[in-house]
Amino acid sequence: MTDDAAAITLLIVDDHPVVRDGLRGMFESAPGFRVLGEASNGVEAVALAAALDPDVILMDLRMPGGGGVDAIRELTRTGARAKVLVLTTYDTDSDTLPAIEAGATGYLLKDAPRDELFAAVRAAAEGRTVLSPAVASRLVSAVRTPRAPANDPLSAREREVLALVAKGTSNREIARELFISEATVKTHLTHLYAKLGVKDRAAAVATAYERKILG
Repeated sequence: MTDDAAAITLLIVDDHPVVRDGLRGMFESAPGFRVLGEASNGVEAVALAAALDPDVILMDLRMPGGGGVDAIRELTRTGARAKVLVLTTYDTDSDTLPAIEAGATGYLLKDAPRDELFAAVRAAAEGRTVLSPAVASRLVSAVRTPRAPANDPLSAREREVLALVAKGTSNREIARELFISEATVKTHLTHLYAKLGVKDRAAAVATAYERKILG
């Protein structure tokens, strides 16, 4: 695809100018791609997508002034033609699942090799789903794990902590297993106690089983 008219057109969305410059330079130096514009947040992205009508939008997720997931939802709601390929440093459940559910065609991490990114954009332009291996395994795990009821107020991380508490795991062991600090474990416990309306670990586990958040 060397013909400019046949090139895949792109909109780059990232709050870091250096990242945008790097991506623009990368795509403009490769045949078959044409960068139409750049946006620094999700709100700008939605407006520019309407004005420029790109084939593919490279979308970061966490941006001041308008996040990527909200932008993807709005693009889906308005029936935008562009395919959204998430390109971010985050691969947690709280980032991955909402982005895919909002309508993203693909999800790659920023450490993806150059050729993998080019291939992903081509695939996205054709409407094919593209997922980095880490994200794909998370999605498979999420699909295989029964979801908590809709009234479950806990975040994915809080449910992880609660599941370990139910196994009798200490705060120190939970911290080690989840690669977080003990202070963070205590914060998660404080939040989930408040959400479940309980005051200790035993009550939290009992309430979680009662509400079918666990089990």
